[in-house]
Amino acid sequence: MDSSKLTDGQRAYEARRAAKAGMSLEKWLAEKEKRAKAEAAEAAKAQAAEAPKPAKKPGFFSRLLERAQKPL
Repeated sequence: MDSSKLTDGQRAYEARRAAKAGMSLEKWLAEKEKRAKAEAAEAAKAQAAEAPKPAKKPGFFSRLLERAQKPL
Protein backbone atom coordinates (compact mmCIF):
# COMPACT_ATOMS: atom_id res chain seq x y z
CA MET A 1 0.00 0.00 0.00
CA ASP A 2 1.67 3.17 -1.19
CA SER A 3 1.35 6.09 1.21
CA SER A 4 0.90 8.48 -1.75
CA LYS A 5 -2.37 6.72 -2.63
CA LEU A 6 -3.83 7.32 0.83
CA THR A 7 -6.10 10.22 1.63
CA ASP A 8 -5.16 12.51 4.51
CA GLY A 9 -7.58 10.75 6.85
CA GLN A 10 -6.33 7.31 5.89
CA ARG A 11 -2.72 8.42 6.27
CA ALA A 12 -3.44 9.83 9.75
CA TYR A 13 -5.21 6.60 10.76
CA GLU A 14 -2.34 4.43 9.55
CA ALA A 15 0.17 6.75 11.24
CA ARG A 16 -1.65 6.31 14.57
CA ARG A 17 -1.66 2.52 14.14
CA ALA A 18 2.05 2.59 13.24
CA ALA A 19 2.86 4.71 16.29
CA LYS A 20 0.89 2.34 18.51
CA ALA A 21 2.90 -0.58 17.08
CA GLY A 22 6.15 1.39 17.53
CA MET A 23 6.98 1.59 13.82
CA SER A 24 7.40 4.30 11.21
CA LEU A 25 4.54 4.81 8.76
CA GLU A 26 6.56 3.43 5.83
CA LYS A 27 7.62 0.35 7.77
CA TRP A 28 4.03 -0.17 8.99
CA LEU A 29 2.62 0.03 5.44
CA ALA A 30 5.30 -2.36 4.13
CA GLU A 31 4.49 -4.83 6.92
CA LYS A 32 0.75 -4.48 6.24
CA GLU A 33 1.31 -5.15 2.54
CA LYS A 34 3.44 -8.21 3.34
CA ARG A 35 0.74 -9.57 5.70
CA ALA A 36 -1.96 -9.04 3.06
CA LYS A 37 0.08 -10.91 0.43
CA ALA A 38 0.75 -13.78 2.84
CA GLU A 39 -2.95 -14.06 3.72
CA ALA A 40 -3.91 -14.01 0.04
CA ALA A 41 -1.37 -16.75 -0.73
CA GLU A 42 -2.63 -18.81 2.20
CA ALA A 43 -6.23 -18.40 1.04
CA ALA A 44 -5.28 -19.43 -2.51
CA LYS A 45 -3.43 -22.44 -1.14
CA ALA A 46 -6.46 -23.45 0.94
CA GLN A 47 -8.72 -22.98 -2.08
CA ALA A 48 -6.48 -25.22 -4.21
CA ALA A 49 -6.26 -27.85 -1.47
CA GLU A 50 -10.03 -28.01 -1.26
CA ALA A 51 -10.54 -29.84 -4.55
CA PRO A 52 -14.09 -30.43 -5.77
CA LYS A 53 -15.44 -33.70 -4.47
CA PRO A 54 -16.82 -36.24 -6.93
CA ALA A 55 -20.57 -36.22 -7.45
CA LYS A 56 -22.39 -38.34 -4.93
CA LYS A 57 -24.69 -41.12 -6.11
CA PRO A 58 -28.31 -39.98 -5.75
CA GLY A 59 -30.04 -41.30 -2.64
CA PHE A 60 -33.08 -43.51 -2.43
CA PHE A 61 -35.65 -40.72 -2.32
CA SER A 62 -33.93 -38.77 -5.10
CA ARG A 63 -34.04 -41.81 -7.36
CA LEU A 64 -37.67 -42.46 -6.38
CA LEU A 65 -38.69 -38.89 -7.20
CA GLU A 66 -36.78 -39.03 -10.47
CA ARG A 67 -38.64 -42.20 -11.48
CA ALA A 68 -41.94 -40.65 -10.48
CA GLN A 69 -41.28 -37.73 -12.83
CA LYS A 70 -40.68 -39.96 -15.86
CA PRO A 71 -43.64 -40.77 -18.08
CA LEU A 72 -44.91 -44.34 -18.10
